Amino acid sequence: MKTVLYVILSVIIGYALGNFNPSFLLGRRKGYDMREEGSGNAGATNAFLLLGKNAFFLTAILDILKAFAAYKICELAFPSLPVAGPIAGAACILGHIWPVLMHFRGGKGMASLGGVILAWDWKWFLILLATAILIAFGTRYVCLVAPIMSVLFPVIHYIFTTALVASLILLIPAVPIFAKHWENFRRIKEGTEMRTSFIWNKEGELKRIGKWNEKTENQLERRGK
Repeated sequence: MKTVLYVILSVIIGYALGNFNPSFLLGRRKGYDMREEGSGNAGATNAFLLLGKNAFFLTAILDILKAFAAYKICELAFPSLPVAGPIAGAACILGHIWPVLMHFRGGKGMASLGGVILAWDWKWFLILLATAILIAFGTRYVCLVAPIMSVLFPVIHYIFTTALVASLILLIPAVPIFAKHWENFRRIKEGTEMRTSFIWNKEGELKRIGKWNEKTENQLERRGK
């Protein structure tokens, strides 16, 4: 009975923390609904597009920390449940992607996934962060990072822990992460997905994919390019 209760509490704590969305809140302060403007995604990347690099770093750090906190809180609170941390971490990612407080329209889970990895092992966080950077610049598409990492991390987790149940729990967010990136895959095929070069050449990338217009120009001017 206690095990069931701890599982439920881990899900609730993780999901509740996942509902905290700094990108959405920062956008509201500037008069944006991040779900309607830019890429239409309430996450760090769209915060960068619409609000600038400071908003990007703040959003990414807070999204990482909320997943880290969910994992560690439940790991420490329910020591008799070995999978409490992974359950809470996975639930946090799901809460970020499908937040009830935002009518189930949240972000895509990349930074929150990073927070779960950090909570598990900081060394692997650094290794996978370096891998993510190589993927982003090697493929020229940032959008490929989260789907690849959502599968790679559980595999690595299982190889180094042999904890099958925990690893399978950590694999659960891969399904919604892939679903959230399906449009990105389609745009890559069509040649209309923004490449990694948008980091230093936003105007050029927006023009390349046919998204440069008076509205986007005004948005960049409002936040100081």
